Amino acid sequence: MIANAQINEPNIVNGVNVDDLFALIEGVRGDASKAATSWRVATTWQGQTRSRAEVEGFAIGGQEVSRRFTIDIDEPCELGGSNQFANPQEHLIAALNACITVGYVAQCAVRGITLQSLEIETEGDIDLRGFLGIDADVANGYESLRYTVRIKGSATKQQFAEIHDAVMATSPNVYNLANAVALKSTLLVE
Repeated sequence: MIANAQINEPNIVNGVNVDDLFALIEGVRGDASKAATSWRVATTWQGQTRSRAEVEGFAIGGQEVSRRFTIDIDEPCELGGSNQFANPQEHLIAALNACITVGYVAQCAVRGITLQSLEIETEGDIDLRGFLGIDADVANGYESLRYTVRIKGSATKQQFAEIHDAVMATSPNVYNLANAVALKSTLLVE
């Protein structure tokens, strides 16, 4: 007689394998070297104001992981571009929104909260006098970003408020934009 083998289905919440997420958390708790990640993007000029950013991979816990993506970037015609793609500021906002989204999805998943919808809308203002070098007293980028999170799911308002606080406290891109990041450049003239 053959015994019935029990197949353990992964615990999937909001499309996230929660078992794998908890395994990652426990692995990092047990060995801090597994927490190290390294990200890189190479960008090349494509003519006019267009550029192409290429992702070839990243490293996690000392292991290289191959990934192949391209991100095309341009400026609106009004800023000298051809308006073929989103511009760098829109990519910056999109990266912030995407990072916050991942935080909400993961925070909800580990709590067993099912999401029905999630939308993050972010906006900011840039005064071109700074970017164009017209007025040194004007910032050449965003001085603030305003965002609204619309969320619906199986949690209470209090639970979503706690999740919001956790996302804001742990999001890498919230941190990156809210704190000064040291930029270390090397110029190679060929």
